Amino acid sequence: MDEEGRVMSADDVPKESSFEGRLQLKNFMFTGASQDASSSSPRRSQRLFTPQSAASPQRSASATPGSPSKSKKRKAQTETSEVDDDVPGKKTRGRKGTPTAPSPSPKKRARPSSSYAPPSTYAHLPTLPDAVAPNLLILTIGLNPGLQTARTGHAYAHPSNLYWKLLYSSGITPVPCRPSEDRDMPARYAVGHTNIVARPTRNGAELRRAEMDEGVAALDAKCRRWRPEVACVVGKSIWESVFRVRHGRALAKGEFAYGWQEGERMGAVVGGGKGEGEGEEDGEDGEEEPWEGSRVFVATSTSGLAATVRPEEKERIWKILGDWCVKRRKEREDAAAKSASAEDI
Repeated sequence: MDEEGRVMSADDVPKESSFEGRLQLKNFMFTGASQDASSSSPRRSQRLFTPQSAASPQRSASATPGSPSKSKKRKAQTETSEVDDDVPGKKTRGRKGTPTAPSPSPKKRARPSSSYAPPSTYAHLPTLPDAVAPNLLILTIGLNPGLQTARTGHAYAHPSNLYWKLLYSSGITPVPCRPSEDRDMPARYAVGHTNIVARPTRNGAELRRAEMDEGVAALDAKCRRWRPEVACVVGKSIWESVFRVRHGRALAKGEFAYGWQEGERMGAVVGGGKGEGEGEEDGEDGEEEPWEGSRVFVATSTSGLAATVRPEEKERIWKILGDWCVKRRKEREDAAAKSASAEDI
């Protein structure tokens, strides 16, 4: 009986739903002509039953000996095209050693061999005259004039240079001095200056070592002529040139130290004789009295570009020379006073 009360027959009772009752899959299976119509096995692909040797003629033809496959050709082309262009202009090889043609590459920029500047570079700038006189306590020897020094005509004129500051802080000059006073230094404080190379440059790197070596003889001649008590070499590189010319070799490791160079003298005259740079052109006969020469003191460079030595260390080294200068100046003053009093008597 349904919901409305009617009596249902056996045919009216709904059957339980199932997939098999709705769709008969076996009715859609394909059976080959050679198979029995009653067979229910599904059709299989013929390729599954074909032996490997019976492949298609096109595929078997590409795998025949003597004709490389596409994959091998592609690999060979890749190996040939991969070149190493680290070295431009040379014949290169692939990863497997296959010779290839050189690949185009940009030309290398020509690097300058050094920062050397020939004399013509700054030929328009004047050289710096020496500030020298007889009876000097100290003759400072610099490298060469900088550009600002050459333009102004006064020694150590660049604001970053510590020359004038170190002269005062060490006691070599009792008062601070300026570059414009460089010509008055010999008369006022018995301090003069010169350089190992006369021509100006932007920095020391623009000079050649040969130029510095050639200037050593001129330094000896100046010391021999003016006979300062001390030749103060302002910078290690200058002393390296002097040492190299004198001893025929470079300074050995551990052989150098700033300060007094014991056993070294500049401009010494052994016995009576004619000194370098002296003679008829100076109105003299060239005969000189024996002289032991100037003592040598190597101080640090005063250039603002020289930063290998700390400022406090520079002051300490210059103070050694300054203490000697103060003491020696006092001795001179006492000797002059004693001589003046003896004359009055």
